Formats: sequence, C-alpha cells, structure tokens
Amino acid sequence: MNAHLEALAPSLVWRHFQTLCNTPRPSGHEAALVATLEAWADAQGLAHDRDTFGNLRIRKSASPGCEQAPGVVLQGHLDMVAQANSGHAHDFTRDPIKTYVADGWLHADGTTLGADNGMGVAAILAVLEDPDLRHGPLEALFTLEEETSMGGALNLAENWLEGSLLLNLDSEDRGEVYIGCAGGADVEVDAQLPSAAAGDHEQVIEIALTGLKGGHSGIDIHKPLGNANRLLVRVLRSLEAFDARLISYHGGTLRNAIPREAFAQVAIPADEIDAALVTIAGLETILLRELGSGDSGLKISAQRLAELPDAEPLTLDASAMLLAALHSAPCGVERMSADVPGVVETSNNLGVLSLENGRLHLCALVRSLHDSAVVAMADRFQALFGLIGARVKVENGYPGWAPNPNGELLATFKARHTALLGREPEVKVIHAGLECGILGSKYPHLDMISFGPLIRGAHSPDERVEIDSVEEFWLMLRALIEDLADQR
Repeated sequence: MNAHLEALAPSLVWRHFQTLCNTPRPSGHEAALVATLEAWADAQGLAHDRDTFGNLRIRKSASPGCEQAPGVVLQGHLDMVAQANSGHAHDFTRDPIKTYVADGWLHADGTTLGADNGMGVAAILAVLEDPDLRHGPLEALFTLEEETSMGGALNLAENWLEGSLLLNLDSEDRGEVYIGCAGGADVEVDAQLPSAAAGDHEQVIEIALTGLKGGHSGIDIHKPLGNANRLLVRVLRSLEAFDARLISYHGGTLRNAIPREAFAQVAIPADEIDAALVTIAGLETILLRELGSGDSGLKISAQRLAELPDAEPLTLDASAMLLAALHSAPCGVERMSADVPGVVETSNNLGVLSLENGRLHLCALVRSLHDSAVVAMADRFQALFGLIGARVKVENGYPGWAPNPNGELLATFKARHTALLGREPEVKVIHAGLECGILGSKYPHLDMISFGPLIRGAHSPDERVEIDSVEEFWLMLRALIEDLADQR
C-alpha cells in the first residue's frame, strides 16, 4: 500500500512515512506500531526501552569524536487523529491510510492523513537510520495518546531521558520555529435531563448540518470557520417558536477538532412542521452569508420521520434551558495575546456534544497561554451548566510552554536556518498543545524548540503536507543535528 511514496524525496523519510500510513495508529491503538518500531530498532542494532505508560525510547550512540556533544532528544507522538468524511467507510483500527499526490501536496483519500505527527516521526526514524549523519548522543522519544489526552507526555517517566536539548518535530509551518505553546484542559459536562412522551399531535424532524471544513481546534481556532455544534444549536433555538422539543443530538467526534457535522431530532406539533422547515431553509441562507468564503460548503437538510423514535423528547423547559446554555457557552477565540501580536491567548472548542435518552454529554477543550485563564474558563462552564443541574469535571489538564527567546538551541537553529535557506526563521508561539509544556515540567533543564514541514487541514480529512517542504525540513534537521554535534 502507498508504494508511490517511495518515489518521493527524501526517500529515507518517505519510506518511514509509508510504514506509518500502512500501520493503523489512532489514539489508544498504537501497540502495533510500537511493536513494528521495536523490531526495526532491533534490526538496526539500536537500544530501545519503554516507560510504564508505554512511551517508546530508541537510542543511538554518538558518532566517533562526538561523544562529548550535548545529548539530543528527538520527540514526536505516534498516534493520529481519526476523522473521515461522512459516508466514507474507514476503520482506523484496521485499515491503512490511502494517500495520493496532487499539485505538490500529499493527501489522504477521505480521511485524515496522519502527517500530524507522522512526518515528524518519520524524520526521527530517518535520522536514526542515516549512515552519513554526524551526531552526538541521540534519544528518540515517541509518545502515545497525544491527540486525545496528552496521556503519553503526562505520564512520561521522570529521570529517564538523558539529553539536555529537545527537538519537538510536531509543528506545521514552513520557515517557522516555535518556542512556546498554550496549555489546556478538557471540560466534561454531563446531565440527565427530564423528558416527556411525544403527544399524538407531534411529529419528528431530523436535521443534519454538514459540509463545514473543520480543522485543528488550536491553530485554526482564529480562522473564519464554522463550528457545527454552535451553528446547529442556533438552528434549534429558532425552532423554539414552534414549541420544538429536542429528542437527540450528535455533533463532533473529537474535542480537539472543530466540528464539521452535527445531527439532531426534534418533536414539533404537526401543524407547525411546514413553517419550521421554511425557517430552517432560511437559516441556511443566513448562515452561509455570515460564514462567507471562510466556510462556504455549509448544508442544512431537514426531513420528517415517518415514525416516532423510541426515545422521549425533553420537556419543553428542559429543551429550552439546554439550548440556552449551549448557545451561551464560550466558543472560539476568547482573547488575543497582548504580549505576542497575532497569537490567540485563550479559546474554547465545543468539540463533542451528544444527547441520547435524555443523557447530555459535552466535551469542550479550553486552551490558553496562561494556566490561570484555563482555570477561569473551566469555572465559567461550571457556573453556566450548573444552572441546569449538570455535573462539570475538568480533566487532562496540561501546562503551557513558556517562551525562552534567549535559548542557545534557538540561536543555533536561527543561524543554521539562515545559512542553509537564505532567510531567518520566524520565531513563534503556537496556540496548540505541543507536548513541550508537559515535557518541560518534568525535565525543566531541557532547552527546547519545535519545527516541522508545512501541513494544512490537520485534524480533518482535508489534511495535507507540502512535499517540497518535507525535503527542506529534512535538510534543516540534518544540518542542525550536525551543528549540535560540534558543540561541547
């Protein structure tokens, strides 16, 4: 599978990426890939071990004469986001990712590509295999479950890593280097809401909101993209004029992906359905106008169901209170940074929302450059949803990565980037949860940077990587490692 990747340059990197595409690896299902990498390390004669959580480390001794160089940790995560287009049958636990090349970019057929963070992992493996690379002591750290919980980094063994420098290869912009990132936490909302049987005068409408682009809930949160949960709640609120009662709801699949689709069923008095359908059609026009070219694929469809579902609708009051809370919940950019121009400081993504048999579940992902702002945003959720009797938990919190613009590693990277590519890199802080913040809290002595090739559409089936940027990324990585090998 994906044999065409062997023809791309640099061949060493793309051959390893082919292995990653052919080995299913959604979050929580990385075991087969870990076993494959361990077998590969054995064949290469490289030492490897795991910590108690299952994070994998592969080590390579320094090149002759470079034994006194600072130890370098090359870090990436093995898992990928599992997202497929509606109607595209794909089992991420069993099926390989099918790729194709178009206009200088590598895409996947109907699914996420896994370039996040597969390109970084492939480059690390290529470094370990490259016989011509001069290097100091190397450790390759491959973490687990980054996309769902940061579990690998959060549970990383302490006093395990030996290096003093860390290269995180999980960034997605060409010509940029990252020295800081947002922290975050999951906000889980659960409630059992009162329901009442549908009356003889009521019929059911099923509504589907589809066609949005979706995207990464951190690096894309400031873009003019629609959030399917936010928009469908707005549609449902418009139906309250017809005494609509919510029966079921399913929107979004991952808390760190901006939802592309959402679906709901509502009970409405039969004599109001025609007017309700007209209102829904009118809202599609309004929302398309508001979204503009930023997300022009929006579609809202609605149809009557011939039979009532088994589940009871919420009571009229419960339905109204729930929709009011969801409509009022923070969503998108909350505040831009005053200290780092153009960077989002605090945001929230209404990522996964469901209602089934009166049982509400919402998972939102709060991010901020300030850990205190994460706490404050989570507290707002607790205050808001507490009003409807919901239970709110804050879980999987992780710290941000404070920028160090004066680090020696950054200075070395900037000098090499300028010499190799003829231009200085842009030094950035990213509004996403790079593992560097967590790793730095466990290993505070580490001097860290993050960089990578150009990736767009991460966390969505539009994910793609620019092929030329991979070669530039590889050349930069090799040159940087050789520069570091000369340091003492």
